[in-house]
Amino acid sequence: MSADNKVIEIEQIKKLLAHRYPMLLVDRVLDYEPMKRIHAIKNISFNEPQFQGHFPEMAIFPGVMIIEAMAQATGLLASLSFDHMSGGQYLLVAVDDCRFKKMVVPGDVLHLHIEPIGEPRRNMWRFDCVAKVDGQITTKVRLMCAHQK
Repeated sequence: MSADNKVIEIEQIKKLLAHRYPMLLVDRVLDYEPMKRIHAIKNISFNEPQFQGHFPEMAIFPGVMIIEAMAQATGLLASLSFDHMSGGQYLLVAVDDCRFKKMVVPGDVLHLHIEPIGEPRRNMWRFDCVAKVDGQITTKVRLMCAHQK
């Protein structure tokens, strides 16, 4: 990954996050600016295990997994912004003001747009997060995450 290339592929994501299948929910980072923003994607595939039960007759990607995908993107932004936040575990500690506006279904590409709110305090950072499909907002939420070594 060069300084000019802000795209991060799955192999680099796996080096930055502890998550693995089936819980690794970020497929690629399309762009980022350390301490300012990150734009990542999650490809929604019918082959994912949650669609066997949520819901078999009308597959809908679970809202809690959209929130988890956004939390993972915050962890990527923190790791890309601060050397001391690389490694260890990056944990979701608060979910506020969450709104689900549109269903996410197999075949969608979920775009995750994350911006920090202020500076990190000790090991915690707050974020405004928006998920979109085809330019339409599906989910808005404010998250707080904490880094632990």
